[in-house]
This record gives sequence, C-alpha cells and structure tokens, in this order.
Amino acid sequence: MKTRIYLFLAAILCAIFIAGCAGGGSSNTTNSTGGAVSGTVDLVVWGGEEDEKLMNQIIRSFEREYQGQADFNITFAVQGESNCKDKLIGGLEEGADVFTFADDQLNALAAAGALNPVENAAQIREQNLSAAVSAASVGDDLYAYPLTADNGYFMYYNKKYFSEEDVRTLEKMLQIAAEHRKKLTMDWSSAWYVYSFFGNTGLKVGLNDDGITNYCTWNSRKGKVKGVDVAEAMLRIAKSSGFSNKTDTEFVEGVKDGSVIAGISGIWNAVAIKKAWGKNMGAAKLPVYTCAGQKIQMASFSGCKLIGVNAYSKQYQWASRLAEWITNEENQALRFQERGQGPANIRASETSAVRDSPAINALLEQSEFSQLQRVGGKYWDPVADFAKNLAAGNPSGKSLQQQMDKMTEKIMER
Repeated sequence: MKTRIYLFLAAILCAIFIAGCAGGGSSNTTNSTGGAVSGTVDLVVWGGEEDEKLMNQIIRSFEREYQGQADFNITFAVQGESNCKDKLIGGLEEGADVFTFADDQLNALAAAGALNPVENAAQIREQNLSAAVSAASVGDDLYAYPLTADNGYFMYYNKKYFSEEDVRTLEKMLQIAAEHRKKLTMDWSSAWYVYSFFGNTGLKVGLNDDGITNYCTWNSRKGKVKGVDVAEAMLRIAKSSGFSNKTDTEFVEGVKDGSVIAGISGIWNAVAIKKAWGKNMGAAKLPVYTCAGQKIQMASFSGCKLIGVNAYSKQYQWASRLAEWITNEENQALRFQERGQGPANIRASETSAVRDSPAINALLEQSEFSQLQRVGGKYWDPVADFAKNLAAGNPSGKSLQQQMDKMTEKIMER
C-alpha cells in the first residue's frame, strides 16, 4: 500500500516539474526538436509591398510543411524595409514577429534589444555567402538570417543603342542618349545613389566608432580630387540633354514607354526591364566619369537584405523557424525566379539560372568598386538636398564650395 502511495506522489511531482519547465505561460507543448506541437501560433511578418505576393506564397508553404504541429495564423503586413528599424524600435512588443530589413539597420536593432543572436548560427554561416554573413553579424555574433546578397546598383542599358564599349564611359552614354533624344537616368533624390560619384575619389564618408555619427571629407579643398571637383562634374552631367534625374519607379516607367534607354538601378527591376527590352536588355558595372580631368570609376554602396526575428515575439521559436524557412535554399531560389533577387544562400547562388543572369553578373562586376553601406542617419537628407539642387542646374546660384561645406557639416551633425 505504501509503495502505491509513493508511486502516486512521485507521478504528481513529476507532472508538476514538467509543467513548470514549459515556462512562459504558453499552452503549447514541445516535441524533441523544441518546436510547438499544439495550440495556436499567431505571427505577423513585415516586408515591402512589392514582396507581398511572394511572401504569402512562402508563408503558405511553411504552414503546409508544419501542418498538424500547430494551428497557424500567420499574416503579412506591408512595412517598407528602409524604415523598418524606426517602426520596430518605436514599439517592440507591438512590432512584427518576423521582418525584412536592410543590413545597415542591424547594429541599431541589435543595440536596441530588438534582435537576439541566432541560435543555429554555425549552420546559417555554413549555408550562406561570407559577405552576407558579415552583413548579418555584429562582431562575432550572427543576429539575422541572410535573405539576399544583391542590395547594390549597376547600369542597365538597351543594346539597341549601346555597345559594350559604349557603356564603359558615362559621357559616351550621355552623348548617345542625347543623339537619339532619349534619356539615361539616375536618382539624385537618393543619397544612396549619389555616393557613386564620391566613393572612388579619395573623399571619405562613414560611421564613427559611436555607431551613430558620421565623419565626412567630401568638402575637402586638398588632394587630387577636391569636393568642388565632384560637384562641378555632377553639374555638367545634369546639364546634358541625355540625362534625367528620375526615381526608380520613374526609371521603369521610362523604360516601358521607350523614353529611357539606360539607367542606374538594382536587381529588383531586372524582371520588369527584361520584359520591356527582351533580348536587348544589357547590364554592366557602373561606368567611369570625368572629374578633375581624370577618369574615375563610379562607386556604389552594397549590402544585403536580412530577415530578423523580434526578440519580444511571444512565439519566438516558431518565428525563428519561419525566418529560417523564408531564407532557405529553396525559397531563395524561388525569390530569384519570381523577383530576380540574388541569393545569399551558397547553393542557390550557384545555379545556372543565377550565373546566366546579366543583372547578377553586373552586380558581381561592380562589387569590386563597392563598400558596405555604413552611415548614420544624418547622412541622407543633406546629400539628397545637395544633389537635387545640382540636378536642377543649381538654381540657387550659391557657390559649390559653400554648398559642399554646408552638406558636410550637416552630415557630421550630432
């Protein structure tokens, strides 16, 4: 009789111990791999509007893969990748469980406690390109899942008008565009693109050790290339009848209506441009441009898109599993197929389809002249304001040196 009582008490204590180990107040239990096997899983995924169709397709495949392990309620909400950081940090507990963001936001998100180090980091590192892994890391810790390795820009051109030799020099391209009464476009309202004129001149911009403020020498009056030399070169380009300052959206519209025959943009427009130009679609690294009597290779910012998991997610394990699913080999290959975006996954990047992509090859060629985008928030507006004024032909009439000084001062503001 005593033996039965002891066994009964032992069973009760064991049950209490197991219940206590479940933690977090969740009604879910776990299987041997640590995943939930019952209950409802509510997750919100943030991403760009252009990504909605693809992400919903990937979410549905995730639900099929894990059907029977939980009742899923996963929704996609549009949230621009460029300002994801600000939106998320503004309310971490109300933010998305899983979100897409540009790698330059990683440090701030990690510092704010929005991201935890990835648990299966060794596996993710092994599966992805080293540059993408670096972009997803702070120090030695991996904080996000690499999604693409293509966040850069290069030159699209219509082969009907340009030869491979023509596209090596910006001035030659502008001359051809003008002769045909067409346009070569670039977005000077975006400081992201404007960097291309400064990046290989010896003039510097970057993030200070505090991770917030910038250093900048773009207004320098010394050296082989001075700040005002770059401004003068940009002003000459702006005055060409073959040039037009257009946003990415306006660039694609011009490609479609035939008014634009070349433009600087990124991989995300490859599908639309291929549809418009067909076999005449060409892509190359950025050309050289003339500045201070020299031929200077145009530079570019580079980077990756990443998938983050909100450290405050109430379903953190499932959110992590979804982030890994979104970025696996199969879905990165699907992303390239559907949206033309370059994979960060090593095996997905080695397929013949990726290797044969003119846009991907142009991006790889340009990578020699690019650097990871690492600038603080004070960089963007002053550069855009400066470049927009030049694109309009400097209607203010202010001296270029004064404008360079003002822009640089604002970039370095605390």
